[in-house]
Order: sequence, then C-alpha cells, then structure tokens
Amino acid sequence: MRTKDHQIQSFKNKMKNRGRLLIQCPDQPGIVAAVSQFLFENGANIMESNQFSTNPEGGTFFIRIEFECQDLLERKSYLQENFAKIAETFSMEWKLTFVHDLKKTAIFVSKELHCLRELLWEWESGELITDISLVISNHTEAKELVESFGIPFVHIPMSKDNKRQAEEKQLQLLQEYEVETIILARYMQILSPDFVEAHPFKIINIHHSFLPAFVGARPYDRAYQRGVKIIGATSHYVTNELDEGPIIEQDIIRVDHRDHAEDLKRTGRSIERSVLARAVKWHLQDRVIVYGNKTIVFN
Repeated sequence: MRTKDHQIQSFKNKMKNRGRLLIQCPDQPGIVAAVSQFLFENGANIMESNQFSTNPEGGTFFIRIEFECQDLLERKSYLQENFAKIAETFSMEWKLTFVHDLKKTAIFVSKELHCLRELLWEWESGELITDISLVISNHTEAKELVESFGIPFVHIPMSKDNKRQAEEKQLQLLQEYEVETIILARYMQILSPDFVEAHPFKIINIHHSFLPAFVGARPYDRAYQRGVKIIGATSHYVTNELDEGPIIEQDIIRVDHRDHAEDLKRTGRSIERSVLARAVKWHLQDRVIVYGNKTIVFN
C-alpha cells in the first residue's frame, strides 16, 4: 500500500494548482467573457473548456472549465468570495472545486463482486483517483478482497426488521469518514428516502438496462426466454424514484440466439463493470451537471 500512497501523493502534488468551475445559468451574452476575464485577472490559465446551451434564446447555459492557477490552495477563499459576485450577476448555480482535494468515497456491495473488483483494480492502477474510505456490505463475501487492498470493510447485516437501525449505522460511518460520494456496486437493497435525501446526487447506482421490460428477479433468464438482441447497463444518480434518477452513462452490446441465459449474465456483468467505472470517474472529475432529471456530461 506504500506504492498506492505514493501514487496519491504524487497526484496531489501535480494537481495542487488545478481547479474546476461548473456553472449553469440562464443563457445570455457575456457569460464566457466574464468567467474568462475573472480567471485571467487572477493569473489562471484555462486548460480545458466545454459548454452547452439548451437554447441561445431563453435556454439554460452550462460550462465546465478546468484551469491552472499559481498558489491556488492559498487563494481558495479569495477566489470563491470574488467569483460569487459574478455568479450573482448572471444568476449562476456554480461549484468551484480543487483537484488536490480528493473526494472521499464509500462503496456499498452485496454478494456480486464484479463491479467492486473493477473499481478496486482501477483505483489500485491509478485510473480511478479517489480516497476509498471504506466498503460497506450486508454480506461478508467481499471482506477478504477489500481488506487485501488495505481498505476498511464493514459488515452491516440488513433485513426488513433492522433496516432503520442498519441505515443509521451506515449514515454514522459515512459522516465519521467524511464521505462525499457513495457508489452502489451491485448493492441489492433499496435505500430509504431519508438516506437518499441526506446525499442528493451523491449516490451512484448501476443496473441492467432491461427496465422497464423485465422488472424484478431473474431478468436475464426472462430476457433469454424473450429472445432479446441487445444487452445494456445504466448508471445513474439515486433518487427516491426507484431506478429513475438522472442517467450518467449507458452502454450496450449485441447478443443473438446462440447466447444462453448464463452467457447473457456474463455479458451483462462485463458491461455493468465498465459503465459504472466510467460514471464514477466522470463524477469524480466534476464532469457531470444535473439538470432536472437529466445530466449534462462533459466527457
């Protein structure tokens, strides 16, 4: 784990002067000019800029800017306070983040470990830049795997009789570890409204894309019986509308009559792994802006 610690410290040193601005506001002339002028006046160099408007006449404008600024960490408060004046002028919803400050994440998992394995592998290889604070599970199947990476594993059994108490313990741990992002890596439990409301647009889920055609248990078996030709996966933010939160990423692959139910499951697991990993990366890289029940993803 010393190698991993070195990777993280190296990344933080490299990114100590890197910041990101995410903005959405009513579209009107002068937004880009005002933001660019502000960054220029503060000695910042724009490294990447992406923008989108739903309609240049009366629509909503979105922009993501990544920039370098000397002594950024020492100037955080100053930049936030002074950009607030521009934000007020254009009625902006905005977020200024600092890449040096790694987001703390928690992974929730049940018995199926394919998505968890992908996240841990990408984290260890340096492709997923985050502080995985802990893994929480309602089963023990993941314990040995998680602890082999030096990450705390917490087993919290859950049933219909103790759901409230179990969630209270989960929420307490998330607060204790100062977790900002929760990843449901095939966590087969429905979160309560109180849990979801405590982490708005900070919980990322993954599931197959057969919904709403094959709801409930054994979807791949029923998909096989129906003779489906496309398998997919969807990753989205969790809301209290079950599996209907803003979609971050999706993917598909074609199958045919030669594929049996087990083949479909194996293919589905592969897509789920990659789709969840991409969605988590984009969230951690501040590439996602929630707009109603949609997302704007600058990838």
